[in-house]
Amino acid sequence: MTKSKKLEFRPNEFVVYPAHGVGKIISIEEQEVAGITLELFVISFEKDKMTLRVPTNKATEIGMRSLSSPDVVSKAMTTLKGKAKVKRAMWSRRAQEYEQKINSGDLISIAEVVRDLHRTDDQREQSYSERQLYEAALERLTREVAAVSGGDEIAAAREVGEVLTSRAAAA
Repeated sequence: MTKSKKLEFRPNEFVVYPAHGVGKIISIEEQEVAGITLELFVISFEKDKMTLRVPTNKATEIGMRSLSSPDVVSKAMTTLKGKAKVKRAMWSRRAQEYEQKINSGDLISIAEVVRDLHRTDDQREQSYSERQLYEAALERLTREVAAVSGGDEIAAAREVGEVLTSRAAAA
């Protein structure tokens, strides 16, 4: 493994960890585990009050990545405007697919989940599990949009909300 690969991420930089969303690298530290010295990224997830330690040599392998480019964010917003694609599969199967998309850490996939599970006031009520998945996807999307734009989550949530509302109005 080359040195440049390891230094892809730096302290005080925001990163996306697939299973948890946007976090901030606080530091890079060495820790001895079972007699082996490991170099670890210490990532803080403020919102979840959680700290994660990820071995530097495994970071890219597990899917940790830098924030999306503004280009990808606008593609995600375009995805939100699209028509919901709801498969006729059983809910348990669809829920599993949505869960995988959310945990993939891919912003476009997360936007697809938000788009597919978004309900307007005149549509039928969401089930509890649908609502949970929708909120998880929405939160991941908003956090990354906020981190990329350097703004706050409230503004990002408003922006995402407006895109979803405009889509509903156009339908």
